[in-house]
Amino acid sequence: MSRHHQYDVLVIGSGAAGLTLALNLPTDLSIAVLSKGDLSNGSTYWAQGGVAAVLDTTDTVESHVADTLVAGGGLCHEQAVRFTVEHSREAIEWLIDQGVPFTRDEADREDGAFEYHLTREGGHSHRRIIHAADATGAAIFNTLLSRARERHNVELLQQHVAVDLITEHKLGLEGRRCLGAYVLDRSTGEVDTFHARFVVLATGGAAKVYLYTSNPDGACGDGIAIAWRAGCRVGNLEFNQFHPTCLYHPKAKSFLITEALRGEGALLKLPNGERFMPRFDERAELAPRDIVARAIDHEMKRLGIDCVYLDISHKPASFIQSHFPTVYERCLEFGIDITREPIPVVPAAHYTCGGIVVDQAGRTDIPGLYAIGETSFTGLHGANRMASNSLLECFVYAQAAAKDIQQKLDRSVMPDNLPTWDASLVTDSDEDVIIAHNWDELRRFMWDYVGIVRTTKRLMRAQHRVRLLLAEIDEFYSNYKVSRDLIELRNLALVAELMIRSAMQRRESRGLHYTLDYPTQLPEAMDTILVPPTFADCTSA
Repeated sequence: MSRHHQYDVLVIGSGAAGLTLALNLPTDLSIAVLSKGDLSNGSTYWAQGGVAAVLDTTDTVESHVADTLVAGGGLCHEQAVRFTVEHSREAIEWLIDQGVPFTRDEADREDGAFEYHLTREGGHSHRRIIHAADATGAAIFNTLLSRARERHNVELLQQHVAVDLITEHKLGLEGRRCLGAYVLDRSTGEVDTFHARFVVLATGGAAKVYLYTSNPDGACGDGIAIAWRAGCRVGNLEFNQFHPTCLYHPKAKSFLITEALRGEGALLKLPNGERFMPRFDERAELAPRDIVARAIDHEMKRLGIDCVYLDISHKPASFIQSHFPTVYERCLEFGIDITREPIPVVPAAHYTCGGIVVDQAGRTDIPGLYAIGETSFTGLHGANRMASNSLLECFVYAQAAAKDIQQKLDRSVMPDNLPTWDASLVTDSDEDVIIAHNWDELRRFMWDYVGIVRTTKRLMRAQHRVRLLLAEIDEFYSNYKVSRDLIELRNLALVAELMIRSAMQRRESRGLHYTLDYPTQLPEAMDTILVPPTFADCTSA
C-alpha cells in the first residue's frame, strides 16, 4: 500500500546542490533527501575538474566575471554572474570547513602553511580551479554525504523516484503553492505521497537525451519536466554543452577526460600527430568548450575518422600520475598508458546550460518550489558554461535557497489531506520492450538532428519524431503502472521536445547553438523562454 510522509523540506536530488541545501538548513527542520538510485549515482560524484573561485591574490572578482561573460557568448546575466563569483570564496571556505580534502600546493608559504593547488581550464585567464586531484566530485560528495549522515534531522532515501509535484492548482484549490510530490518507492513498487512545506528540485541536467554523453544514466531532465508540468517557465534549453574529450573506447562507458589535462598542457592531435586547434582559435586547446567541440567534430567529419587524440605524454610520468591518477588508472584499464601515448577522444553531451527559470534565491514561478544546480536556469552560464562554474553555482544557490527558506518558515504551514496516488485503473506492463525501443530512438535522433551542428530541416525532423513519441509514451503512461524506466522516458521525451522548440526559436548561431542556416550572431542577445499553458495564473513566491 502507498504511504504518506511529512517533512518540512523535501529535496529531490542527492548531489552537490541538494546536500549543500540540506546542510545549510536549521537542524530542527525535518528534511528528506531523495535519490532515485544509489546516492552516488548523480553527476557530482563523477565530476573530475574542480570548482572555480577567486582564491589567488593575483586573481580578482572582476576578472572571473569578465571571463564568464566572454565564455557565455553575450547571454550571461551579469547580475547572476557577479552574485555567484562574489560568493565563491565563501562557498569554498564552507566546503573546507566541512572537511573536503582539496589538493594542497607542494611548496610552503612564508607562514609555514600549505596553499591549495589551483589549476587553470579553458576560458579562464587565471589559475582559479580548486580541486581534489582529478576526482573533485567524489571528494566533495563523500564529504557532504558524511556530514548529512551525521544530521539526525536529515533522512536520505535511496531508490525513490519523483513522479510529479502536487500543487494547489492541480488539486483545484485557490493558489499555486507546491504542497509536495508523488514519489515511486522502488522497494515496494508503490507511489507514496510526500507532504512538504517546501520542495527543492536538485535533479541535475538532461544530457542523457543524447546518444553519447559523459553523464551517468540518471541525467534525464526529471526536474525540468516535473517543473514544466507543474507550471514553471524554462529557459535557454537549446544550449547543451558537449564536452570535447570523452574517452573513445568500445568498453568505456561515459568516461570523461577532464579539461584540466588541457589546462596542464595536453595537446589535441589528428591520427598523424598534427595539432589542429591553432587553426580554429588563437587560444588553441584552451579555447572555450563549444569552440573545441566544434573543431573536433569538423575534423572528424572532414577526415572521416572515428576520434582525435589528446596527448599529455610529453609531461613527466610522475607529474601525470600525481595530478591525474583517476584518468591514468582508468585509461590503463583499457590498455592506454597516457604517460607514453595519446588518448583517443570524442565529444559527448555534458551539461545542460538552460533549465527551470529561477531568481537569485533559487525560487521558481511556483510558491514553495525551488530549483538549484544544473536543473535550474539562473543566467550564470549564458550560451556556453565556462569550465568549473557549475559546481560553484550549486553551492552558492543552494546556500541562497536555504537562507530564503529559513526566512519564510514562520509563514508556511504543513499541507494536509493530500490525495493518495490513484493506480486503480492501470495494470502491470507486459510490453517493456517499447520503453527500451523509444529510449534508443529518442537519443539517436537527438544526437543526429539536435547535436553539435544543427539545421532547420534537422530540427523539424526531430520535432516531428518527438511528438509521435510523446503521444505513444502518454498512452503507455495512462494504462500501465509507473516504473523508473517509464518515468525517465516520459521526462526525457518532454525535455527533448522543449530543447527542440527552443532551438527552432533561436535564428542565429551563438555559443553552444550552432546552425548552418543562421551561421551569424544577431546584434542583440535574447534568452529563449518557454511558457507552459498553466503559467498564466502563476505568481512568484
